[in-house]
This record gives sequence, structure tokens and C-alpha cells, in this order.
Amino acid sequence: MSKGILFNIQKFSIHDGPGIRTTLFLKGCPLRCQWCANPESQLAKIQILYHQEDCLHCLHCVNICPTHTLTHQDQCIHVDFNKCIGCLECVKNCPGHALSNEGEYKSVEEVVAICLQDLPFYEESGGGITISGGEGMSQPDFLRELLPALKKHNLHLAIETTGYVPEDVFQELAPMFDLLLFDIKHADSKKHQAGTKVGNELIRKNLKWAIEQHIEILPRIPVIPHFNDSLDDAKLIATYLKELGLKKVQLLPFHQMGEKKYQLLHRNYAYENTKALHPEDLLSYQQIFTDQAIDCFF
Repeated sequence: MSKGILFNIQKFSIHDGPGIRTTLFLKGCPLRCQWCANPESQLAKIQILYHQEDCLHCLHCVNICPTHTLTHQDQCIHVDFNKCIGCLECVKNCPGHALSNEGEYKSVEEVVAICLQDLPFYEESGGGITISGGEGMSQPDFLRELLPALKKHNLHLAIETTGYVPEDVFQELAPMFDLLLFDIKHADSKKHQAGTKVGNELIRKNLKWAIEQHIEILPRIPVIPHFNDSLDDAKLIATYLKELGLKKVQLLPFHQMGEKKYQLLHRNYAYENTKALHPEDLLSYQQIFTDQAIDCFF
């Protein structure tokens, strides 16, 4: 039985599809969005987080690590994720509890058992299970076993996807979901590349294919300062969605809930100190879609 690597299982989720849901956050993503709220989701492996304020500087973690992954410089522990094998010896043996980990391997059976704990809530609210990430389709072998196991219990399945998935994988997995929560970050490929490190040609292909297969799709736009928040950006995206025949879109205003995670991973954050956006900041942006007869909501 396959195992997947997850970094969170969120119960009673109400923002990731209809009804009350359990959202499964899988590690691994091919994009490197500058504003990513879950930087710990990008690598499909266990990662060590360092809480400097709790560090005793005893160097026990440095000495115990079997692969010499950790070093101590400038009164700080540094983790080389290229060397780390995820054994967690450093986490288990840190006397100051300054180290923690993101990512845990779970079997299909374990995940299904957790999801079924809230079956009455799904049935009452019309909810179900949402696969998220990272990129929800980044672990296809795991999903090939997990999705049929969940479907045996007649659960509504949704996925949050960037759409940047190999065509053969996307065409195999997408029809297994009842709803695709499909990120649309930018209609211009060069701007998409600048913000995410990948163009949008593959994303466009996969979205067009899903529409042709009559799969239910909800496009969602993360509205990001200095990337896609201008009214010209909105017009470009609205025109693109209208050409595809999509009649509904959700706006996801930029927030700062992931800022602390960059500190724990000792990574630079391009959007540090950038003000969050709120629905009231985006009323003119929203109107662009409404003018194109697209139901646009937050």
C-alpha cells in the first residue's frame, strides 16, 4: 500500500469546497510562487524547522546527525535540506525542543481512517474531502490508491490544483474528482513565469481539457500585490475566463499568514512587510469580472 507525505490534515475546513470538509495537505509543488503561504509544502520530503529562540546552542543536534545535515554558524543552526534524510534524530533528541519537523508519511489506510472520523459532518453539510498542497497532484501514486479508497465511502472529493501537472497525470487524476479548485495566477505567461518560476502554457492546456470533459471547475485567483492586482491584470484574466466559457470565479486576497514559516525555514520572503489585501480593497477588481457576466465572489 502506498504512503504519501503530508504536512497537515485540517478538519472542519469550510473554505476548500462545499460543506464541512477534511483538507489533506500533500507536500510537493513544481511552482515557486514568491508569495507562497505554505513554503514548507514545496519539497516532497520531511523538513526540519528551527526555532532559534528555544535553542540552547548545545550542538547535540549537530553531533547526532548521521548525514552531517546540520551546522552551527552565527549562533544559529542551519539545515542543508539536500543532505537531510528525514530520520528526525535531531528533532527527537533536541533538549531545548528547538527543532520540529514538517511532513509525515501516512498510508492510504491511515488517511482514510482519519477522514471517516467526520463522516456525519460531511453527510449533514454536503461536505467531503479536499486534496491540497503544495500541488495536490504532486504524488500521483499515492492518489491512485487513496481516491478510490475514499470513493468507496461515497465521499465528495475536491482538489486544489495549480494545473501545472504533466498532461497524462492530469488527464488520469482530474476525472476522479467531483470538483477542481483551479488556481489562475495570471493570464500572461511571462508574468506568470516571473512570479512563479513557470509559464502557464501547460496550465492552460490542462484547464481547457478539464472544461471539455465537463468536470466541475471553480477558478480561484490569488490576488497578489505587484503581481496580478492591477485592473489591467483583472481585465486580462476576466477575458481569458470568459473565452473559456467559465461563469464563476473566486478571489483570494493576499494574506501574511505564512510569513513566520519563512523564518523557521531560514528562507528569505519576497513579500515581507507587504500589507495584506481585504475584500474591500478589491471591489473595483471584482467589478471587472462582474462586467464580463462572471459571478465573482470572495
